This record gives sequence, C-alpha cells and structure tokens, in this order.
Amino acid sequence: MPEVSIITPCYNSSAFLEETICSVMNQTFTDWEWLITDDQSTDNSVEIIQKHQDSRIKLIIAEKNGGAGHARNLSLKQASGKFITFLDADDFWEPNFLEEMVNFMKQEKAEIAYSNYARCDENLIPKIEDFKADKEVNFDNLLKTCRLSLLSSMYDSQRVGKEFFPEGSKREDHVMWLNLLKKIPTGKPLPKTMAKYRMRENSISRKKQNIIKDQYLVYKDFMNFSTLKSLYYTANWALNGFIKYSKIFN
Repeated sequence: MPEVSIITPCYNSSAFLEETICSVMNQTFTDWEWLITDDQSTDNSVEIIQKHQDSRIKLIIAEKNGGAGHARNLSLKQASGKFITFLDADDFWEPNFLEEMVNFMKQEKAEIAYSNYARCDENLIPKIEDFKADKEVNFDNLLKTCRLSLLSSMYDSQRVGKEFFPEGSKREDHVMWLNLLKKIPTGKPLPKTMAKYRMRENSISRKKQNIIKDQYLVYKDFMNFSTLKSLYYTANWALNGFIKYSKIFN
C-alpha cells in the first residue's frame, strides 16, 4: 500500500500535462500512487500519460464525460494510500511538496493540512502574490471563503475516511472540504510555497460573477441552510473572492 494517493482529473489537458507529470515524477518523496482519470479527452492527453511507463501511475478512462468531480470520484474509489492529495492536470508541484506535506501531517498529527501556493499565469510566471496558508481552517471560517485549494492540500483518509465529490456542482471542491470539516475540528496550515496554480482566463473557478448561483447552492442545497443564511454566506464568499484575487490587495 502506498503512503500517498494522488488524484487527478484530466480533460483535454495536453498543453500543460507534460509539465504536471514531470512535477510528480521529480518528487523527493517516492512512496505514492497516481490515479489519473481521463474524462473522455478529445486531444492526445491519454497518449501523453501512456508515454510514462511507471507502475505507480494508474490511468483510468471514464466511460463518459462526467466532469471533474466525477473523474476525481472514479480515482478515489481505487485509491489505497493513507494520505489523499489532489493535482489538476494543468497545475505544478515543487519537488519537495509531498515530502514536506507528509512530514508535516505526521509531526502535527493533522487530519487535513494545506500550504501556500504561487498564483501564476499560464507560463507559471507569478501573477499576483502567493496565496498564504496563514491560519487554521474550520467549518465556520470555510463557509465564508474556501481557503483549501486542491493542489496544495492533503488529508488522512485512514482517520477521516474518503470524502467523495458531489457530482453536477461547479463548486464540488468547496462542498467536499466542508463535508470533511464537519468531521474534524481544524485543518493545519504549512506556510511554505510548494505548488503553482495556473490562473487560466477560461477557468470556471476564475469567473466569479458566473458562479455566484452555484456558490449559493453550496449553502442552500448541500449544507441545507435557509435562504437568508445562504445569501449571507454567498455575499461573504463573493467579497472574500474579490479580495483574494484583486491586484488591489495582492
């Protein structure tokens, strides 16, 4: 059984996939398995993955295009590692990411941990200030802004169990983290920058004005909050999102 399971959804990611693969292959920590689910790509993503002959890489082909949450769930079902972490097919880890995170999880006896990450353009050149892992996260403060990013977080599946993503939501990562933090008191911050996030202009998560309704449904449908309470947290999320990405504050 590997110590770490890496979960990656892939859909038409050929432009950046090779860099992402290299960032995993170059990790100083080597006791991992990497479960990549291709979500019916129409480019040569599958061929790029298959070029890398490593028994730790497990390629899964989705029977139909079901979105990132569905693809992650297919990988999670087969994951056997103690620690679960996520990496999208266009993001990047520094070589020490897994080693630092696993050591931190063990030292702190953490159930969830997250680190800083660099916010870059499509060429991995820093665009705005690094996102800082500067305080512990809990269910209450995660309602107002999602401080846990998939590419820089890790959780202990043996202690908290696997948490699957709700399918059909564009905010599936936020719902998943909220459900995990219902089970534990806090997630621990590791204030080191060990990952790079591509701030792609066509990214769903970057178009905040287009997903306010989806964020409202996080609270209304998935957290079962009242309409008034859902509107309150949606407003907080929108304000914090503006602060998080605005160059005025970064």
